[in-house]
Amino acid sequence: MTHSMSNVRAGSVSWKIEGDYFEACNCRSICPCIFMGDPDNGDCQLTIAWHIQKGQYGQTRLDGLNAAGVFHIPGNMFTGPKWKAAIYLDEQASSEQADALGKIFSGQAGGFLAKVGSLIGEVLGVRRASIQFGVDGKRRWLRIPNSLELEIEGLAGSDPNRESLIINPAIAVSPGFDPVISHSTKYTYHDHGLEWDNSNKNAFYSKFSYAP
Repeated sequence: MTHSMSNVRAGSVSWKIEGDYFEACNCRSICPCIFMGDPDNGDCQLTIAWHIQKGQYGQTRLDGLNAAGVFHIPGNMFTGPKWKAAIYLDEQASSEQADALGKIFSGQAGGFLAKVGSLIGEVLGVRRASIQFGVDGKRRWLRIPNSLELEIEGLAGSDPNRESLIINPAIAVSPGFDPVISHSTKYTYHDHGLEWDNSNKNAFYSKFSYAP
């Protein structure tokens, strides 16, 4: 189906989610897109993963749930053609929780994700799936069986006990949090007619906090 993910607003429901996020793409590190540049290879093959540590949508609790988005962007993220998107929602969510996740991560509930949704021209699919999200020190990983395997690790700076950060990027998936410079150690995807292997390419991670 072809439409913008944020063209239907979900009303004025109070909501907030916060937790861990990470992303990976097919650019070399450091990805120029966060400074509104063109992707290294002409297009962007992007996956974003979220683990909600604490969250609510109205009276519905969302603690402990995961979501992921896979995006194909055929040019500059902001001035090029519209994106294609596939959204994955945690199969452990109840029907009420899945509905809330769908509204938030489609951009219908407003906030930062509505801005992302306005860039999307085609939604390839929205489905519930087993989403395995892990955090261990500077490592992050995400697995969706039969579709996606993604593992990233923060790059070491001169002080191995500190994270290497990008301060004040022009755009970030998690506004208000400086992304940690990372690289993918494994990144394969095949679903919705898209297929790629972007291992050993750019990645970022940080905390996130979203609200309307």
